[in-house]
Amino acid sequence: MDRIIECVPNFSEGRDAHIIHEITQEITTVEGVKLLNVDPGKATNRTVVTFVGEPEKVIEAAFRAIKKAGVLIDMRLHKGEHPRMGATDVCPLIPISGVTMEECAGYAQQLAQRVGEELNLPVYLYEHAQPNKKRSNLSIIRAGEYEGFAEKIVLPEWKPDCGPAVFDAQRGATVIGARDFLIAYNVNLNTTSTRRANSIAFDVREAGRVLRTGDPINGPIVKDEYGKAVNVPGSLKSVKAIGWYIEEYGIAQISMNLTNISVTPLHIAFDEVCNKAAARGIRVTGSELVGLVPLQSLLEAGKYFLRKQQRSAGVSDKELIRLAIKTMGLDELTPFKPEERIIEYLLNNPADAKLINRSLADFADETASESPAPGGGSISAYVGALGASLAGMVANLSAHKKGWDDQWEIFSQWAEKAQAAKQTLARLVDLDTLAFNEIMAAFGLPKNSDAEKSARSQAIQAATKYAIEIPFQVMEAALGSMEVIKEMAAIGNPNSISDAGVAALCATTAVRGAFLNVRINAAGYQDKSFTDTILTRATAMEQQAIAMEKEILRIVEEKL
Repeated sequence: MDRIIECVPNFSEGRDAHIIHEITQEITTVEGVKLLNVDPGKATNRTVVTFVGEPEKVIEAAFRAIKKAGVLIDMRLHKGEHPRMGATDVCPLIPISGVTMEECAGYAQQLAQRVGEELNLPVYLYEHAQPNKKRSNLSIIRAGEYEGFAEKIVLPEWKPDCGPAVFDAQRGATVIGARDFLIAYNVNLNTTSTRRANSIAFDVREAGRVLRTGDPINGPIVKDEYGKAVNVPGSLKSVKAIGWYIEEYGIAQISMNLTNISVTPLHIAFDEVCNKAAARGIRVTGSELVGLVPLQSLLEAGKYFLRKQQRSAGVSDKELIRLAIKTMGLDELTPFKPEERIIEYLLNNPADAKLINRSLADFADETASESPAPGGGSISAYVGALGASLAGMVANLSAHKKGWDDQWEIFSQWAEKAQAAKQTLARLVDLDTLAFNEIMAAFGLPKNSDAEKSARSQAIQAATKYAIEIPFQVMEAALGSMEVIKEMAAIGNPNSISDAGVAALCATTAVRGAFLNVRINAAGYQDKSFTDTILTRATAMEQQAIAMEKEILRIVEEKL
């Protein structure tokens, strides 16, 4: 697995395009680092940058960007709505794959030490990179902001973790850490009142508000037996929030950090703000995401809003994303382009999905060409995807059938299973061709010396094993889809019974066609214990598919 971390530095400049470009250019000078997103905000006067890569390369790119920002940004001149304390205000590292949080914290500490020593800049560690949990919270570290930092830095308890304990008037200070994936999310209100926006923010944020007697704003603070202020928690866990007024748009917003989206996901935060705003006579008009968002967050949001309507959630990713964008008004202030804002879409290599993204006519033309790939394996996977799609169609039509409203949820569950099978099979279309190409590449390796012959033989065997496993996965996914097809033939919309029959024929074709590929590739693999096991299992799956097709077609014939 690739070792990948993400870095999301926030720079205290959101208006001067030249300065922003100069900083982000430093990131692109590091080979192997991919700049994913640059999101400037005029009102906040802040730019959120996202890039990914191997840990060592990422921390090198971050160092260069921090260095450049310190030269180009003068905090003495900075004004903006967002809390900040330095030119590079915060620089978190986030583990993406192949890296533990503990390792990520170590990389953050390495970066902080280098910034402190080489750039002579005060640096504080936060979140998982900070051993002292009393000062690991970003909002506590940043309290007082840049304007109060000259006094704060000389306090013994606020000595920087790295770098000098000296106020740097131009650059301020930097906070570097390691954290889980965080979503920065703003909800738009139909008010210009910062005070009312803050009241809603206090209603929802985990930290809540200080309890007062009488007037909730100006009344005396209630204290406990130890003299500490009593706090009333907000309604959302793992959420930080403040209210502010954005002059650029002429509205107030609730600005939130969702620090654990498995605890409070995007759609729950949106709905809760809607509820708390409505209770105060205020309406939510839309929202905006700052930086990037995981694909799953928008898919879950789309399903959530469909289920609230008692509609089937078993639709395509594209439709779920479209619904999430429209429901939460993510495009109210600026266009929201999924291909530019969803992290998985930015990390995907378009070359890995050359076939499945083609038009039907282009796919057929490519198959009919003199090239041996795509061949029967890719076609088997695609036919299987069509069968699963038909099963999903029947489920969705059944969920929306007049008079069947009380059954929408069960049909939605079947539709989601069909969608999962379709997505798996669609992905395997290109992987089968990739497997063939890897075999051809292995055969093309040099064989002049004994060492080269050995390496070539090992490469051929590894590629052959992969070329067995991919069509075997096609068999598994297509056979799995037949459970949905059979159920839709039995209980689905009777007007679509023929579609269920065609779906069964597609699924069986996919299973049997993929089995042919398993067999032809297994003949060239030397580990006979592996091939014997695979062929035994594949033979059983083929027989099961044939039997299920027969049963499904019997049901179809009875209903026609």
